[in-house]
This record gives sequence, structure tokens and C-alpha cells, in this order.
Amino acid sequence: MPHLELDHVSQRYGRNTVVNGVSLAVEAGSIACLLGPSGCGKTTLLRCIAGFEPLLGGEIRIAGAVVSRPGFSLPPEKRRIGMVFQDYALFPHLTAVGNIAFGLDALPRGERQARVEELLAIVGLAGQGSRYPHELSGGQQQRVALARALAPQPQLLLLDEPFSNLDVELRERLSLEVRDILKRLAITAVLVTHDQNEAFAIADEIGVVHGGQLQQWDTPYKLYHRPAGRFVADFVGKGVFLPGVALDGRQVQIELGILESELPLGCRSGCAGCAQNCHLDVLLRPDDIVHDDASALRAEVTNKAFRGADILYTLRLPSGAELLSLVPSHHNHALGELIGIRLDVDHVVAFPSEQTGATVPEAASRVKAA
Repeated sequence: MPHLELDHVSQRYGRNTVVNGVSLAVEAGSIACLLGPSGCGKTTLLRCIAGFEPLLGGEIRIAGAVVSRPGFSLPPEKRRIGMVFQDYALFPHLTAVGNIAFGLDALPRGERQARVEELLAIVGLAGQGSRYPHELSGGQQQRVALARALAPQPQLLLLDEPFSNLDVELRERLSLEVRDILKRLAITAVLVTHDQNEAFAIADEIGVVHGGQLQQWDTPYKLYHRPAGRFVADFVGKGVFLPGVALDGRQVQIELGILESELPLGCRSGCAGCAQNCHLDVLLRPDDIVHDDASALRAEVTNKAFRGADILYTLRLPSGAELLSLVPSHHNHALGELIGIRLDVDHVVAFPSEQTGATVPEAASRVKAA
């Protein structure tokens, strides 16, 4: 049985429906993430789970028990939920020990002290308990906030944009550390973020939210390689769409060659199957375009972003269409240079074309992707 279940959950502010029929399930010990742009409804979903917002429709269950439905909402303090806020919400007049111990008044003094010391060690702040929030770095404050949320041994942990106030390097490191802590403690958690790198680093499953609806609930790998819709394909990872024409239900021709799909192309557009000459938009990721000096296919370098170990090139094809290619940084090419490229596409992602009458150069048929 899933530990957390949302069954057709809806919520509205005035006439604005911000959450519209969202259903999902999170297994015990799993880390889930609600990912989406600002204003998509993900934070409202988290607040509904926490009990801060009533439901317009649907039902929320935790450990099999109903905690929210229209006309009924179990108070937040009775849900056994831990919460880590975006701004940490630490008490400035209390030390780290005082903040962590804040919700442990029911425990005898000795047990309370032992629990606080245990959590300080778990979050890597052993020996720092006497320091006040203003004496701690942003990363240390976040660790205290996490320890405080974990102190009462909640049955579910909610994290609302917990790393957004940290610099990029610290955010990446701390997200991995938090994942390790939650996994060691077998805590079921739901994270809200707009940062896909953060989501990929910490979550087992991710729900992409847009316009108050759940666009796809899946593993990070499948979101990237098998997006269920155009919004997910655009939002998750980088990539460009090239016009293509279906040769049959599993082959599509683009300017760079013929791609063969393991799955019927129609499964991506919601129809029974793609007929011959059906026009498609084909998603190409930077890792689908491989630099190859021996290739007859050439593209012009129009932009480059140095990233240390690799360079993200923007390349212009003979037709004028542009695509992206991630290349090891020892291949340092100048703007305007023509470089050889080849296709290495494992997952064909295609959607119905948004351009009427898009054409594909005939020369592409001579090259076939792996």
C-alpha cells in the first residue's frame, strides 16, 4: 500500500483553479518531487498534503488514513508531518539545540537531549549545537531545519524549495547529502522545486506539474528519455525540435537521417499510429548529437558555452535549423567553424507537428541513426 496517496485532488482560489484532479502515490521510504515552473500549483499541492489548505475535490490519504477531503481536514499538527521551509524558519533566539528540541517537549529531558545529539550527528553538525542561526552558514541553517523536522519522527517529510537560498555548488552537494540522510532513515518525503537538477539529484520519482495538472509521474530517466507530452519534453532537460516525416509507424525521417523507434510513433501523439507522411516534431537532446570528425554531416558552430569538462555547442544545419551538442571540452572549436556530427539516438521522442507544411531535406535519407 502506498504511504501517501492523492486521489483526484483539486483546489481553487476564488475562480482560479490552481490544482485540477491530481492523482499520485508515493511508496513508503521513497523520495518524491513535484517539479514545475512558478505558479503551476506544486506548492499548493504541498500545502494541501500538510493540511494548510482545504480540498475542493478529491482525497488525500497518509498510511491508508484519510486526512483531507471536501468538508474534512485533519489538523496539520495531527498528521505527523515534518516540514522544511524555503526560508528555514528557524527561531533566531534559540540555539541549534533549542531549535531541534522545539517539538520534543513531551519527551523526558534525557531522551530529548539524546535525540537532539543524535540528529546533530546525522546532519553533520556534531559539536555545533550551541550556535545561534546567525552564527551558522546557509547550509548549516538548512541542516538544522532538517534536523528539527525529523526530530518528532514524522511519518512524512515535506520540503518546500529547501535549497533555493543556497549557491549552486552548495545546493548540489547538500541535495545529495539530504537524499543520503532520508534514505538511511527510511523517511518518506515529498520535495517541491522548480530546479530539475535538484529534482534529479534527490528524487526517486518526479511529478511534472503544469497549469495545476500532473503532466507526468515517472522516474527521472523516463522523464528525460520518454516524456509523455510536449511540455515535459520542453521543460525537462535541454533540446530542440526538428521537423520530421513518418515513413511508417516506427520510422521518421529528419534532416540528419532516419530514426527508428522501439515504440510506435503514435504512442507519443495519442493516436493509434503514425501514418506514412505524417508530419512530426522530433526532439533531439544535446547527447543525441555526437561530434565526429569522420562524419560527412557538417554543422556550423554558432554559439558555445564552456562548462569545464564539456562544451555545449549550438550548431546550425544547412537548412538553417539549430540544434545542441554536448562535446568533451578538448574539442574546442571556433565560432563559424564547420564540424562533423552524427546521430546517436536511443529513444525517439516525437509529437504532432506544430508547423503546417514543414519540409525535410531529401539528403537526410542517406543517414540512419543507431
